[in-house]
Amino acid sequence: MVTRVLSLAATFILLFLSAVSHAADRLVVEPDRTQLYEGEVLTLTVKGSMKIDINLSNLFSFDLSQLPSPDIEKVEPDFEILARNQRYSVQTVNNEMVGEITWTYQLAPTSTGTLTIPELTFKDSISHPVDIEVISGTPPDQPAASRDSFIELSADKAEVYVQEQLVLTIQLFFSGNLIRGELSEPEHPDAIIESLGKQREFTRYRDGIRYRVVERRYAIFPQTPGTLSLEPIRFEGQARDASGQLRFLRDRQQLYDVPVKPVPAGYPDNQPWLPARSLTLSDEGLPSTQELAVGSNLSRKVTLQALGLPAEALPPISRELPDAIRSYPEQPLRNTETTPEGLRATLQQVTALVPVQAGETTLPALRVPWWNTDTDQLEHAVLPERRFRITGDNATSAPPAQITDDSAGPTGSPVTPETTEGSEPYGNRLWLWATVVFAALWLLTLALWWRARQTSAPGSKEPVDGGIDNEREAFEALQAAVKRGSGETSTLLLRWARLRFPRLSFDSVSDLFKLTEDRALKTAFDRFQAGLYSGQHHTHEENARQQLQQALDSLRRNTARDNEASSPDLPPLYPASLSR
Repeated sequence: MVTRVLSLAATFILLFLSAVSHAADRLVVEPDRTQLYEGEVLTLTVKGSMKIDINLSNLFSFDLSQLPSPDIEKVEPDFEILARNQRYSVQTVNNEMVGEITWTYQLAPTSTGTLTIPELTFKDSISHPVDIEVISGTPPDQPAASRDSFIELSADKAEVYVQEQLVLTIQLFFSGNLIRGELSEPEHPDAIIESLGKQREFTRYRDGIRYRVVERRYAIFPQTPGTLSLEPIRFEGQARDASGQLRFLRDRQQLYDVPVKPVPAGYPDNQPWLPARSLTLSDEGLPSTQELAVGSNLSRKVTLQALGLPAEALPPISRELPDAIRSYPEQPLRNTETTPEGLRATLQQVTALVPVQAGETTLPALRVPWWNTDTDQLEHAVLPERRFRITGDNATSAPPAQITDDSAGPTGSPVTPETTEGSEPYGNRLWLWATVVFAALWLLTLALWWRARQTSAPGSKEPVDGGIDNEREAFEALQAAVKRGSGETSTLLLRWARLRFPRLSFDSVSDLFKLTEDRALKTAFDRFQAGLYSGQHHTHEENARQQLQQALDSLRRNTARDNEASSPDLPPLYPASLSR
């Protein structure tokens, strides 16, 4: 009887050792399910064993991270590995330490259909492949709103014109306490994308479930006609539910394809393309009366404001004025604000105006064509013309010049009726008061001139190109900017003009046009500017660039850099008669 019991015990021990030995060569792959819906996360458990060398010398320094792991990277790209975890247990078999290791992976399918987890290897062990079926949509008995997290996308328009603003709203719904999360941003190689301020956070109920919501808004400006297809918006995160259990959150959504229409055929060819929700033109600084005085100083501020465009897209404000009024424009100010509804752009142009000729004169009307994206039609922002009557003596025949001539005569000259003996004291007082008034005006204008010189003198401006002071290099940079259709062309043209004519003062490219009186250059430059924001690359825009390059070459050849004295100077800041 005893012998039989010993025999049975020996057999049991041998079977146990054999099972442990076989376990050491086995790699088991167990998914928590073989069918799931897109957006869900698969939990994959892999079990294996290996001999572990643990003794008293390394017992307290043994590191679990030193253990090898299966080649789980083979599941990519069908699955994305979101998280990894491992644990082990050790037992003694035949005086050897055998570790039973369990790896847990969180896998997210990257597509729908039948996906395969391939054979995984660990040491000398190989697992069997496992097929996983990924179904599109959500479970029929589980509405989308009852998921742990999901994304909703919306846009304010079904179709847009090229360079028209499209407002994209991204809302992320999630439940539980979010530990970490990553929400991607919209991307497209042929679109300008601007974030519309900071994200909003609030709560919302869906089917009786309370969700926390993160909302982000973006303004998207497609640059080429065709179809705008954005990459899917992705979210990955971790959250803990009420019981403290860790859950993986994941979702992806893609916006519908948005048709992008070209510039309408009825839009003026020689004008910059301005698709906007609204565009207004206003001014301030001109007197309410219709009368101006020679030598008076005015400051006119013209403001162009648009909804749905960046400030860089707004065209320069026209500076054409009658000869009776001299103008001295400041640098234009551009500003772009972000609102939940999109971008708000502002362009301000401040110009100092000085009447110099008496008589009737008219400030021409300003007209800016634009395309109303709400009504889908061409409109014009207009500042009506302003008519004024300028009073006083012309700047070229001021009384002080006559006084100087009279007093400089070496001999007596015929006395006019106004300078008879009976009226001489009155006439002297009149000229005295006139001299005082003009002297005061001269001091005031001199102070304003000095202030303007400090802010607009070429020497006070920082170079835009890192300090190039060579006229030839500046001209080459200008021609290169024209060839590639760069928005820096105006700045580079102004910089080259200051190097080409160092003795003259330029506040804007308009001063260069006035100096050269080259209508071909101005026409070519205006056509080039009009094409900068057209959003299309037609043949006539290439011709405009070539014409501007030719006009600049002609100007450089026909002007001698070291002979500015032979070139007509720009008009002085104030009339000469007012500075005597």
